[in-house]
Amino acid sequence: MTDPEFHLNCPLPLANHEQVLLAHGGGGRLMQQLLEQVITPAIDNATLQSRHDSAVIEVGGQRFAFTTDSFVVRPLVFNGGDIGKLAVCGTVNDLAMAGARPLFLSLGLIIEEGFAMERLQGIMRSIGSTATAAGVIIVTGDTKVVERGKGDGLYINTAGIGIIEYQQQIAPASIRAGDAIILSGDIGRHGIAIMTQRENLQFETAIASDCAPLHREVAALLNAGIEIHCLRDLTRGGLASALVELAQTAQLGIQIDEHAIAVTPPVRAACEILGLDPLHVANEGRFIAIVPQAHAAAALERLATFGTDYAPALIGQVTTADPGLVTMTSLIGATRIVDMLSGEQLPRIC
Repeated sequence: MTDPEFHLNCPLPLANHEQVLLAHGGGGRLMQQLLEQVITPAIDNATLQSRHDSAVIEVGGQRFAFTTDSFVVRPLVFNGGDIGKLAVCGTVNDLAMAGARPLFLSLGLIIEEGFAMERLQGIMRSIGSTATAAGVIIVTGDTKVVERGKGDGLYINTAGIGIIEYQQQIAPASIRAGDAIILSGDIGRHGIAIMTQRENLQFETAIASDCAPLHREVAALLNAGIEIHCLRDLTRGGLASALVELAQTAQLGIQIDEHAIAVTPPVRAACEILGLDPLHVANEGRFIAIVPQAHAAAALERLATFGTDYAPALIGQVTTADPGLVTMTSLIGATRIVDMLSGEQLPRIC
């Protein structure tokens, strides 16, 4: 390891703040409070209350998924991707989590004066190639340039539209007691890849982000006739925040087994050194599928065909016990409650 001077923001337990903190954007409990107490009340409606990755809208008897996202990752280029690839994959994945086939994207660029043209061209090539590979078309966009020192290089905003071609109601409200929880691969790569590069930490094995589109995995499940109750990609806040949010929305308990959750040895070692819990570390190419137990084996078989380094795994189930809580059987056999972070573990991660 070189240059051990790095900075981690401590989670903040206080619920009330007079100013917005960086931690309010971290995907944890403070962000939930910001949404529930400040943002959502001003614009609340039934679609927002579904707390889904995408809004599901019916037009002329056809259902569409609609989503938007913004990307402020630092550094802009990292091992396994860059802000452009991240923007396309993140928006495609939000659509896929509603069971939609992604069709069209928008692209908004906010560029700081002085940003190197060659660097911008490289990121645009990444956006183009990732969109082509994912089978989506960028059909509209906007470009703004802000004063030097006011934009931190480059921010990207995207929106996406996809078509839902299956009758299943894939949403948190469809989760049922007894459902199986399937994790599509290992966790923690994206957050640790960003952190090690940002802080110039070096390990024997380089850690690359898992940044990737997930719509083909979802389509494979749907095409196989697998009943899906809910999907959720694991981004800020990691596996823990996704499970807690779903348990609270569905008002059901979730029980998971730490033995079944894959973490690569380099990611685990980095987490131990940095004092991070892999359950809270961000991912950009992993998701959970919540399906009836009778469909779990078939879902695992279909996902295994995508050949990730770590096979998809059945990591737990939905229960009627402890509504709104996530409990985990740890590696040593103890049972503990899994919660969201109060604040921000790794800022500017996506």
